[in-house]
Formats: sequence, structure tokens, C-alpha cells
Amino acid sequence: MRQFDRRLAYHFDWLLLGLTLAIVAGGIMTIHSATVGRGHGGLTSNPLVIRQAFYAGLGLIGMLAAVFFDYRHLERYAYALYALALTLLALVPVMGSVGGGARRWLDLGVVSIQPSEMIKVGLVVALARYLHRACATGDCRLRDTLPAWVLLAIPAALILMQPDLGTVGIICVVFSSLLLFAGLRPRYFLMVAVIAGALGPLLWGYLKPYQQQRVLTFLSPEMDPLGAGYHVIQSKIAIGSGMFWGKGFLRGTQNKLNFLPEQHTDFIFSVFAEEWGYAGAIVLLALYAALVLRGLHIASRANDRFGALLTFGVMAIVFWQVVINVGMTSGLLPVVGIPLPLFSYGGSSLTAMMVAMGLVINVNMRRFIF
Repeated sequence: MRQFDRRLAYHFDWLLLGLTLAIVAGGIMTIHSATVGRGHGGLTSNPLVIRQAFYAGLGLIGMLAAVFFDYRHLERYAYALYALALTLLALVPVMGSVGGGARRWLDLGVVSIQPSEMIKVGLVVALARYLHRACATGDCRLRDTLPAWVLLAIPAALILMQPDLGTVGIICVVFSSLLLFAGLRPRYFLMVAVIAGALGPLLWGYLKPYQQQRVLTFLSPEMDPLGAGYHVIQSKIAIGSGMFWGKGFLRGTQNKLNFLPEQHTDFIFSVFAEEWGYAGAIVLLALYAALVLRGLHIASRANDRFGALLTFGVMAIVFWQVVINVGMTSGLLPVVGIPLPLFSYGGSSLTAMMVAMGLVINVNMRRFIF
């Protein structure tokens, strides 16, 4: 047993832990910068910073807990964990609290949780279990994946009821990425894309007016500069005004003068880019790139297919959320309300992602002890 424990400790992935904590720490500092002076005190008395630091500590505990059990046992309980996250998600329309015009949170008294953040990880775990067995040879046919589509469709429908089109988009691209990694041939994706394109005009009619406006604004933000296009225009101004070296910590004018909306959540990248400039933005994106590449390296060396799929799915969540968040804040993608993982304010998102990082470390550690 002592030898077993020493081997685990020896192969602990300090690099992945360090990258995760570096991004979390940068997020806490940026949240402080985005909210100080708006009724919030200094760094140690800012309630949003304190709350985010609390969830970071909770996430670190969950991360370590996810490391110290054998992840292979997770396969046995994958569907139970998925069902638990799905149950919490189903409770949102019944007893969820409203914030920002949407019903997405469950108020537990001391804390509020956002089940849609938990279902991302729960769905990845369930898909990893299913695809591990259904596509064991690494060659998937479309009919082999039909139960996986059901696993996706149920939470997607519940999240659309909130409504939260951005999260639905995330779980769909993560799902597609996992299918590709599991061995589904690219021609099937082309087939699905053609069908989706044909259904596009029908789906457009089911979008809410503000969602339709976001798409139109993405195509031409200047058509409504003081309305639907305001977020994108101000975000691009903030990013551009940072130039190469930035204006300095706590000195972003777009942020301080309240031109930039949702500073500490959806548009936190704009705050960071204004203060630290192009150089700082490159450093932050390099941290994310290193995190994702490290995760993909772990997935490629995993000793079992379940671990590989699990690791790849977690990294797909991080990758696509970064792409979509940075894309929408810079005007390259429509505004859909996706947080920057491990960086934006939000306890449920932060905790869930840190636990998921613990699972990735778990997979890497245990490849040495089979």
C-alpha cells in the first residue's frame, strides 16, 4: 500500500494543477478589477472576490477528492451521476430562481447552484462510458451512436427551457467532438450538417426575439449601436484600447466608466485585455493552450479508452468555451453568454471545472499503476 501511494504521489500532474490555479488566480484578480468601485471594497473586502475565492477553495477540495479515487470506478456510476445532474436540471423550471431574465439557478439557502454547469461534466462522463463500449474498436457507425444522441437531447431540451442557448451550443459541440474522437467518420458529420442547414429556417422561427436579434447584431453590430449591438461594440473598444501593453491593473477606462457590460462574467476577457493589452491576452490564451494540450497529451497516453474519452471530453469543454467566449467578446461570434472557464465569476462553473481537472489528473496518475 505504501508503494502504491508513493507511486501515485510521484506521478501527480503538478503542471496541470499549476496551470489550473494560475488561470483561477488571474480570474479572481480580474473579477476584483471589474467590480471594485461599484459598491465593493478592496481586494480582501470585495464580496464577489471573497465568494469566488471560496468557490475556488471548494473546487480545490473537490479537485483533490477527484484525484484520490480510482477513476475506473466512475464508469460503473456514470449513468447515476448523469441522472443526478439531470434531476437537478429538471428542478430548475419548478423551483429555480430567476436572475438576468432567465431561470437557471437552484437556491439552496447558503449557496445557489447552476445545474447546467454540472450537466456538462455529467454528460461527458456518461458519453465516455457509452462510447467506450459502443465504439470499442475505434470505428463508429451512426446507428451505434443513437443512444448517445438521447443522452444529449434530454439536457439540451431542459436547458433550452431556461432559456440558455449558449450552454446548449457548448454541449452540442463537445458532443460532436467526442463522437469524432470516438471514431465516427467525418462523412456522418457532413450529413448532419446538411440536415441542420435544411432545418435552419424552421429553427429560426423557434428562437426568441432577443436571440434572433443577437444573430442579426453579430452580422452587423452597427445596425443597433445603443441596443443589441452595444455589448459587442463596447467590448471591441475595450480590447482595442488596451493596445500592446495595456492600461495597467485597475486602470481600464471602458470598465471603470461602466461602458462595458457584464464585466465580471461574460465579458471578463475584455476587462483583462484592456488592462494587460495584447501581450497579456496572449499570455492568458497561452495558459489555456498549454492546459488543453496537456490534457490532450494525457488522453493520448491513457491506458484505457474510458479514461481517454473522459479526458478528451473535459478538454473539449475548456477549448470550446474559450473559443466561443473570446470569439463573442471580440466580435467574431454572436453573443451567447458563455463564461470563460476557470476565469469568469461563477461558483458552479468554477467548482465543476476544477473537479473535472481533478479527473484528468486522476487518469494521468493511474496509467502508471495498471
